[in-house]
Amino acid sequence: MLARRPYGATGENLSIVGFGGIVVMDATQQEAAERVAWAVDRGVNYFDIAPSYGNAQQLLGPALEPHREGVFLACKTEKRDAAGAAEALEDSLRAMRTDRFDLYQLHAMATQEDVEQVFGPGGAIETFVKARESGKVRHLGFSAHSQQAAVAAMDRFNFDSVLFPVNFAAWNAGDFGPRILDEAARRNVARLALKAMAHGKWPEGAERRWKKVWYEPLSDRRPVELALRWTLSQPVTAALPPGEWELFQLAVELAEDFRPITEAETAELMTFADEEPVFEDKGSAG
Repeated sequence: MLARRPYGATGENLSIVGFGGIVVMDATQQEAAERVAWAVDRGVNYFDIAPSYGNAQQLLGPALEPHREGVFLACKTEKRDAAGAAEALEDSLRAMRTDRFDLYQLHAMATQEDVEQVFGPGGAIETFVKARESGKVRHLGFSAHSQQAAVAAMDRFNFDSVLFPVNFAAWNAGDFGPRILDEAARRNVARLALKAMAHGKWPEGAERRWKKVWYEPLSDRRPVELALRWTLSQPVTAALPPGEWELFQLAVELAEDFRPITEAETAELMTFADEEPVFEDKGSAG
């Protein structure tokens, strides 16, 4: 059974591995139901979805409906204006067959322009605040792949959480991640981790074995174990594995036996790092 950790100071406790909605994208409805049930049986109570994940909302909504009261459901929107975000929120609530999201997030904040639009007149944050006041969402957060955009967003609003890459290779080679975890901790913002199992960029011309993952993920058991343990040894609440069903299963099984990574194991892990990490501190969206 997966351990759980506090989601900031909210009183919520989340499973240390979350279920990314891409796991059910393009599955059958029966497969989606089976995958959700498998996860819930192993203690997964943190689920994350977004409209941009193909048909995942339409599949995850019915699959998650029988378990809805026992899970923490997060959703996102890429809309930067208030009207667009309001429409997206209602669409997602309908698709997910729920009257509320436990966490609603600005999706993929990447540039200063994103930040200015969201927090400017008629920006999406207006919808976010109103939705929280009305009870349609409980907590507010954002995801980002840019350190500059993440810090700028935290400067502008008191978010409950940030969803950000916390990856061993990018941290070590590109100094990508430490600043965000430090800033979030200083502001009492919960940290949710992406890309724990990222290896590197797909080699030019390589056949992509994992169709749902835009980067090349680690997939062999030992490096996956070490990479996941490394991320979960950082001050984070939970990690979202890649959206491939087999990789998600492996992450859950390994995390059931989580223990903090040692210095020797960290050194071993770094031997698996790609020469060019997926992310570096360049301020781009990655």
